[in-house]
Amino acid sequence: MKEFAGKIAVITGGGTGMGRELAKQLVAEGCTVAMCDVSAENMAETKRLCQSNAPQGTRVITFVADVSSEEQILRFRDAVGRELDTDHIHLLFNNAGIGGGPSFVNSPREEWEKTFNVCWYGVYYSCRAFLPMVLKAREAHIVNTSSVNGFWASLGPTRAHTAYPAAKFAVKGFTEGLINDFRLNAPHVKCSVVMPGHIGTSIVENSRKVLTGHGISEMTAKELSDARRSIKGMGFPADTMSDEQIQQMMQEMARQFETDAPTSAADAATIILNGVREERWRILIGKDAETMDGLVREAPEQAYEQVFVDKLRAAGHWRAF
Repeated sequence: MKEFAGKIAVITGGGTGMGRELAKQLVAEGCTVAMCDVSAENMAETKRLCQSNAPQGTRVITFVADVSSEEQILRFRDAVGRELDTDHIHLLFNNAGIGGGPSFVNSPREEWEKTFNVCWYGVYYSCRAFLPMVLKAREAHIVNTSSVNGFWASLGPTRAHTAYPAAKFAVKGFTEGLINDFRLNAPHVKCSVVMPGHIGTSIVENSRKVLTGHGISEMTAKELSDARRSIKGMGFPADTMSDEQIQQMMQEMARQFETDAPTSAADAATIILNGVREERWRILIGKDAETMDGLVREAPEQAYEQVFVDKLRAAGHWRAF
């Protein structure tokens, strides 16, 4: 699929970050886009940005849906067919994701499972729902977003990190399994797994809103206690910090994650779309992702030891952590 003009693309998590940038770039090339997100406000802004640079006749539709709910994904699928008057789509970007549930020991089960359900079942439910429409296209491509945490289940040896990588490993394995499945049973359909490193998005703040219903500025006493434990694990003197200081530090970390990232969401979207054009099934995003991938392959037994982090630091790729 070398050209996107005249095609129909579905994007989950289109309200911010890579989802928004994918929508903008696709629409600019004349691709009709249908997106879902949990935030109608964020999607409205994405739609406004898309339409400001849309060729005549290119459409953008939005639908509020939580991808961890199969019922909501099916309603989204039905809305796409109805509003675009189509029985097929050409591109499916399963991009929605959140972070959370770091510890299998200490994190609330509800948070752990919500994170896993968004990041894994969101991909699975979307693929199940849209597969009939994908199969009816003359050519199609499914793009599933995993992560560097799909091959390295860690944020370093001092921090727990389990729900997110469990889901991202599942996304990676599922997508790789689809490669031969499509070759055998639907050769006109391609698929790619995307593994971004540190990308400048608002995932930190967005995840908190999904998991708790509020932002960092409204953290509860329990959330502050959890944040204090996490900050202490990073080597900061959290025991001597006030709740206000903990809150301020969390806000600053969320800001820095978005603004100081080595790769922007726009650049990430460009890399993904180029990967689709080139029919690459494995799309690493960022020099940090490439370095992590190489180090894990080189010495897998060291991946969860301090020496691995030391190598990342030496290579200049420890900014996100």
